[in-house]
Amino acid sequence: MLTRRQFAAGAAAASGLFAGPLFAQQKYPTQPIRSICMFPPGSGADILVRFYAAKLAKLAGQNVIVENRAGAFGNIATEAVYRAKPDGYTIYIAPGSSVLAAAPHLFKKINYDPLNGFEHVTTLGKLAFILCVSGKSPFRSVPELTEHLKKEGEKANYGSIANTGLVGSELYKAAFGLQTTEVKYKDPSALANDLLNGQLTFLHIDPITFAGQIKDGRMRALAVTSAERIKAMPDIMGAREAGIPNSDLTAWWSVHTPRGTPKPVLDNLEKWFNQISADPETAAFLSKAGTDVFPGNQASTRALLEIDLKKWGEYVKLAKIPPI
Repeated sequence: MLTRRQFAAGAAAASGLFAGPLFAQQKYPTQPIRSICMFPPGSGADILVRFYAAKLAKLAGQNVIVENRAGAFGNIATEAVYRAKPDGYTIYIAPGSSVLAAAPHLFKKINYDPLNGFEHVTTLGKLAFILCVSGKSPFRSVPELTEHLKKEGEKANYGSIANTGLVGSELYKAAFGLQTTEVKYKDPSALANDLLNGQLTFLHIDPITFAGQIKDGRMRALAVTSAERIKAMPDIMGAREAGIPNSDLTAWWSVHTPRGTPKPVLDNLEKWFNQISADPETAAFLSKAGTDVFPGNQASTRALLEIDLKKWGEYVKLAKIPPI
């Protein structure tokens, strides 16, 4: 028979077992959170990351510090998160579809496992990239641009800075047998300037970074990479409507942490980011950037990544993009 002292000790131990995770959940966070950003400071995508960081800080009760790690099509930032301590104090707000899902197919070697090397917290928004020409360009439709590119062959060029933009452009080329030459960029400002100055014929860009130039007419949007029109950009033709039969490419933003991040921490982050998604201010902010709100959870985000890992393999093969 248990003595009163033994019973009390056992009850205390059991209480500790059940209260431990809850206690950890209540205590997180106790210090600033670091949010790794794969884009340079001041870019449209950097502004998006900082928007979510500021919203998260209010809900979490701690500062969220954005740390820019631009370069290598996002691999520098992704590796930094992969190698970080899995304690909930390093998060990754990023276009998961074009970074984690695309990387294994676009690069000969990556130093991380995109599916199992991270914890996948939730999705945030979805968007299509936009086929654009300069506002001064004579081309006002996809057929007009295509006819010109066929005549120019390799003398015509396009700019690329993101994985989704690269694949979007190569799918467009593959649809019509175009020989247009790719020019790689690291700086979105340089990419935009070269298009506006006539150094580039076209590009596929994300609306988050270049919404302002499209709105004021400096860039002319001809089509989106999704087959149908996007809710946030109803005036721009879907790829099928514009005459690009093989393109149905949609990107999504998401939140990730290093593998092994405690479940209570992940649950808190999921809850907070979905609260942010439900905020009307978030929907308004994303809409201005041509993006639809796209909330999710840990299970749905991982499942979506698994699907898009396969899709990106098909995209890269269809576009005949050799890994670098």
